[in-house]
Amino acid sequence: MKFRAEIDVMPHKALLDPQGKTVTHSLKNIDLSAIDNVRIGKHITLEVDADSKDAANEMVDTACKKLLANPIMEGYEFELFEA
Repeated sequence: MKFRAEIDVMPHKALLDPQGKTVTHSLKNIDLSAIDNVRIGKHITLEVDADSKDAANEMVDTACKKLLANPIMEGYEFELFEA
């Protein structure tokens, strides 16, 4: 079976997000000061060929832990959909 994973990787809230800080500051410069606390992360989409949803879930979780997210600085969430 084919599955599609939608993965969101975001920096931990306790850590400084320099990209988010820059965007927040820039928004104020273009008169959008009502927008604050911008956090910038990554959105990753991938396809998995697996025998079951549980097997696909395990593969995506392993990919996130070992490659797609830095667990020291980032957290991740994902959803699986049948492709």
